[in-house]
Amino acid sequence: MEHALRSPEGWAGGRSPSGPEIRRGRRLLTLAAACLALPLLGLVAFVAIVGWGMGPASSSPLLTAGPVEAEAVQPVREFESYLSADERSTVEVFRRSSPSVVNVTNLAITRDRLSMDLMEIPRGTGSGFLWDDRGHVVTNYHVIQGAQALHVSFDNGKSYRADYVGGSPDHDIAVLRLKDAPERGLKGLPLGHSENLLVGQKVLAIGNPFGLDQTLTTGVISGLGREIRSIGGRKIHGMVQTDAAINPGNSGGPLLDSAGRLIGMNTAILSPSGAYAGVGFAVPVDIVRDVVPQLISRGHVRKPVLGVQLLADQRGRAFGLSGVGIREVVPDGAAQRAGLRSARKYRNGGVVLDEILAVNGRRVVRQVDLFDALDGLDVGDSVSLSVRRGGEQFNVSLRLQALE
Repeated sequence: MEHALRSPEGWAGGRSPSGPEIRRGRRLLTLAAACLALPLLGLVAFVAIVGWGMGPASSSPLLTAGPVEAEAVQPVREFESYLSADERSTVEVFRRSSPSVVNVTNLAITRDRLSMDLMEIPRGTGSGFLWDDRGHVVTNYHVIQGAQALHVSFDNGKSYRADYVGGSPDHDIAVLRLKDAPERGLKGLPLGHSENLLVGQKVLAIGNPFGLDQTLTTGVISGLGREIRSIGGRKIHGMVQTDAAINPGNSGGPLLDSAGRLIGMNTAILSPSGAYAGVGFAVPVDIVRDVVPQLISRGHVRKPVLGVQLLADQRGRAFGLSGVGIREVVPDGAAQRAGLRSARKYRNGGVVLDEILAVNGRRVVRQVDLFDALDGLDVGDSVSLSVRRGGEQFNVSLRLQALE
């Protein structure tokens, strides 16, 4: 007996299939299954063959996805692949030098009107740099002038109070020392020389212009042997002129050569507006080399002087002087030993004083002229003075003494 095979809904037409029809349907199903299986078997065989041929170290994306992903996220080697040699050098100099460059804040102490508590009020900021591993910091004298308290901040965010060690207004140089400075980690900048600098030589300036910490500007030496007047009234000779951008806040920061050596201390700009106008000046490192050790050891610079106290220029003009008047001679000083006298006032109101007219043949009209005439001389050097006393003019020779 033949069994009837039905779908739930039955076969089309409502009749049961015959035996030949059933056998033909079975053959069609077998052929369809074979057609579907062949591509899958082929893919498996292909993968197996490729994997066997490439071995376990293959970088095929089908078999070894791990190594491919690791290679895709591998970082580019440092900055060597896209920076020029000059750029790499600049980046390296900044990286090495910036930990030794500091921000110096000049603080005034005042009392709050409401609470009557004492407060520290910032008066101004500038830059500076480490001189040695003992915590000595060098900056401009005009940055810290009149400060009642001083703070020094580093690029790592650490801040220290600082004591004033000594200063030279004539060179616009001051030295501070950090309070509670760390025993390790402080490193002074390497020192270069300023006597062999060349116009056109590349320079780098690091500082805090407008309060923006750790700012780097680059340029070239645009002039040498410049002279500017310091806040002490005397000329600073041999100033380095640069076109590296120097703005308010850069004062006291280092001027470096391309090797990262200190060649000057940024001090002033020439600008009608007070902002950068293409000309900046730095105290040459050879002066810094000479002045800083003296400030550390004795608090002031050993300067050659005549051993006199001078009459103010305006006061001298009131007396009708055409030179620089001597108000007082230092007892047993160089001037007194040479025969010069302090001013004398008589009962009738008249005054007799010694008036310096020239130094080594160089005409002297104002105090600053006298200072300029003594620049470049050292303690013990002999100078010739042209002096007038009353109506008499004479010459004296003396050896310069040290200002102690």
